Amino acid sequence: MKRLVFILGGAGAGKTTVAKALAARRGSAFLDMDTLLRPAAVAIMTLQGLDPDDRDSAAYKALCRDLGYRITMDAALENVALGTEAFVIGPFTKEIADSTWLDREFGRVGESRDNVDVKVLFVTLPAEADYRARIVERGSKLDDWKLANWDTFAASLAPRRIAWPLRPEAILRFSNAEPLTAERLSELERFLDV
Repeated sequence: MKRLVFILGGAGAGKTTVAKALAARRGSAFLDMDTLLRPAAVAIMTLQGLDPDDRDSAAYKALCRDLGYRITMDAALENVALGTEAFVIGPFTKEIADSTWLDREFGRVGESRDNVDVKVLFVTLPAEADYRARIVERGSKLDDWKLANWDTFAASLAPRRIAWPLRPEAILRFSNAEPLTAERLSELERFLDV
């Protein structure tokens, strides 16, 4: 069966690290929204006279957010159509709140949840301070807005409900506070393969 795996979570949780490790072990497609959108976002923000490293302001979200999700999902859906297991990485905050979004996406390429195994791995950390520490540690200019507007940004770290009509066993909340050992990766693979 075809498989699409969403790796979700707040900034700093380690979504990309977990997804890269799993994709490498499994030989799966790795589609990180930040990577796919970056060239377009830099160009759009620069043309608008805005900070090309901004990934969080209202202006960025108005100009670039939906484009990033469209690019990412188009690439993911092409992989699904080819029968390639695809890992999609991003927050997907608006999308997971819409119970019909996933079915509409599959409809774009003539697929459905009946013939695509969808898994959601929601990567988390125990506390807001853990997210902040990870964001500071990685030292990315893309996080400047988050740190300068921490109270506003921190609201996005609240646990989210996934409204997509998936079996409960297709969704796993994974605390990424401990080192990502081979054993922990094997546990995640067992979740994917059930």
